[in-house]
Amino acid sequence: MDVIRDKNATELDDLNAEITKNFSELSKRLQQVAKYILDSPNEIAFGTVAVIAKDANVHPSTLIRFSHAFGFTGFSDMQKLFQNKLLQESPNYEERIKLIQDDRSLEGKDAGIRLLEQLSHANSQALTNLKNNISQQDLEQARNILSQADSIHVKAVRRSFPIASYLAYLFNHINLRCFLLDGVGGMHQEQDHLIRKNDAVIVISFYPYADETQQTLNNAIARGNPVIVFTDSLLSPLAQYASVCFVVKEAEVHSFRSLTSTMCLVQSLALSLVHQLDSQEP
Repeated sequence: MDVIRDKNATELDDLNAEITKNFSELSKRLQQVAKYILDSPNEIAFGTVAVIAKDANVHPSTLIRFSHAFGFTGFSDMQKLFQNKLLQESPNYEERIKLIQDDRSLEGKDAGIRLLEQLSHANSQALTNLKNNISQQDLEQARNILSQADSIHVKAVRRSFPIASYLAYLFNHINLRCFLLDGVGGMHQEQDHLIRKNDAVIVISFYPYADETQQTLNNAIARGNPVIVFTDSLLSPLAQYASVCFVVKEAEVHSFRSLTSTMCLVQSLALSLVHQLDSQEP
C-alpha cells in the first residue's frame, strides 16, 4: 500500500530517510521510483519528468504519484529538494584542487592530455544537452528583444565575465550598440544609471550568484527594461524576473565548470541577429 503523508519533507536527507523507512510499504512501481531517486539524485535535480520516467523505466504519472505519496503537491515540488541540495554542495577551490591532486589516473607525464580528454568529453556531452534543451521560442523572443532595443547592456562578474566581454565585443562588431557593464573602479551603480527606458539588459550569473549582477537585474526590472538571463538553474534568483531565461548546464570536471556551452549559446544568439538584421535591410 502506498504511503500517504500529510506534510512533505523540507530537506533532501529527511526525504531519503522517509523513503528508506517506508520502502516496504510502497507498491512495486513506487519502489522502482524510490530506488532510482536514492541512486540518482543529480539526475532527479534537473531532469524533466519525461526524461526521468524514461530512465527509471516507469510512466511519468508514476513519478507524480510518488511525490503525492510523500506529501508533495507535485513532482516539481519534490524536485526542489534535490536542486537545493546540489546547489549547496558546490565545492570551494581548495576542495576542487584536492580532487585533481587525488586523481590517481592523472599520475605520470600524460596528465595534461588526460585532462584535455576529460574536458573534451564532458563538454561534448554538455553541448548535446544544450542543443536538446534550449527552445526555438526562447531564442526567437530574445532575438526580437535585442533587435528592437535602442542599446544593449551586458553584465557579468568573476567566472561569468568572459562571456559578457565576448558578447559585447561580438554585438559591437555586428553594428549593435552594446555596452559592457564591467564595474571598473567599482562603478556598478553609475553604469546601471546609464541604462535607458528603451534599452535591453543581458545578465549572466551562475551559482553562487553575484550580488552585483542581481542588483543590475533589479534596477532594470524597476525601470521596466526587458532582461535576458543566462544562468544554471530555474532556482537562480535571477530566473524568476527574466523576460527570457536560458538555463545552461555546463560541463564539470573535478568540480571545475566550463563556459563552453554558454559561449556557444550566446554566439548562436548573436549570429542569428545578424541574419535577422540583414533580412530587415531595405
